[in-house]
Amino acid sequence: MASTFSNIAKIPELRRRILFTIVLLAVYRIGIFITTPGVDRAVMQKMFAAASGTIFSVFNLFSGGGLEQLSIFALGIMPYISSSIILQLLTVVIPQLDKLSKEGEMGRKKITQYTRYLTVGLSMLQGFGIAVYLEGLRSNAGEMVVNNPGMSFKLLTMITLTSGTAFIMWLGEQITERGIGNGISLIIFAGIVARLPGAVYQTVQFFIKDMIKPTTLLLVVLIMVGAVAAIVFFERAQRRIPVQYAKRVVGRRVMGGQSTHLPLKVNTAGVIPPIFASSILVFPATLANIFPYAPLKELQNVLQPASWGYSTIYVVLITFFCFFYTAVAFNPVDVAENMKKFGGYIPGIRPGKKTAEFIDKVLSRITVGGAIYVSIVCVLPTVLMAKFNVPFYFGGTALLIVVGVALDTVAQIESHLITRHYDGLAGPGGPRIRGRRR
Repeated sequence: MASTFSNIAKIPELRRRILFTIVLLAVYRIGIFITTPGVDRAVMQKMFAAASGTIFSVFNLFSGGGLEQLSIFALGIMPYISSSIILQLLTVVIPQLDKLSKEGEMGRKKITQYTRYLTVGLSMLQGFGIAVYLEGLRSNAGEMVVNNPGMSFKLLTMITLTSGTAFIMWLGEQITERGIGNGISLIIFAGIVARLPGAVYQTVQFFIKDMIKPTTLLLVVLIMVGAVAAIVFFERAQRRIPVQYAKRVVGRRVMGGQSTHLPLKVNTAGVIPPIFASSILVFPATLANIFPYAPLKELQNVLQPASWGYSTIYVVLITFFCFFYTAVAFNPVDVAENMKKFGGYIPGIRPGKKTAEFIDKVLSRITVGGAIYVSIVCVLPTVLMAKFNVPFYFGGTALLIVVGVALDTVAQIESHLITRHYDGLAGPGGPRIRGRRR
């Protein structure tokens, strides 16, 4: 293993990419500790501790702890993710956007530009909601979170939080382009992992003070180990469809005639569904702060993490996005047409339309299993920890994101090593680590 990591240092391009990624993630983590002007950080942390276990804890998780101290990165990357959801949904509904998405690189750049504009709009809306919410917050001792409330504070908070989100969005795009791994996913990954040591220390302290029983702590460890094992197993699971290529004569050479397979991942959507679902569930809390109407407040109370209402809606959204993102990322018609063009066919299935229908049928079946797996991993550990009253925030959703992003990043490093004729991270003759289809 030591020689394998030394091989990483021997590839200048890979070394530069990894170093670039680490530096940009460090910049993001430094920005988490810069508080928004006009906010009393100490009072905010006290108020947030009192709101533990609410929807704000979920929001704080994806912002890497930025909401807890009202940093300039308090909104995190969630507005960008929400904008991506909206644009992808509109692509299905609006023909012009659908046509634009099929125009290759230029079309994708245009949609990315629209996503950025929408991200700024959503960030301003959420920033205004947070500013209004903060002005009404007081601690039990009567301390105000905002020292000088008013329109100037609202505008300053909107500009600060929107600028912070735009900067994080830029960091993510730079990591994807010039670093290693998916930038947006790695930013969420870094925010979750950075809080893990503190959570472990807090849990150990509760155990020492006899606030957690040994059997309960053992149950938590077993749940986490089981969840990680299930994530690794399902993320690498594939349904392989056999494909046969007919022989073709090109000039004096005979081409094709080999047997291969079409790998379909059980979880094609990866960590996208829980991230999208979580970002949508944050909206009611934001709207309830902007518009203090009774129905919105009741909805906010229903959508408390680990509650039945929250878990049910969460599972429904995860299932929807599993199917939706799979349909966006994998087109059976295009795959069938490419196979037919190069003389490939599935034994017993006619090329063309019948092949596309067969692939779509198989993909739909395995996506059902993938949606069930993602739902169980995201919901069950969190519900069990809440039932046994274990004060540990690292639930199923965070585990899925951390393990899934880690597997993707390692897969990209693996591909760089193999391209340069080095052994992969699994060593000589070891299994290849495959990333998910994006």
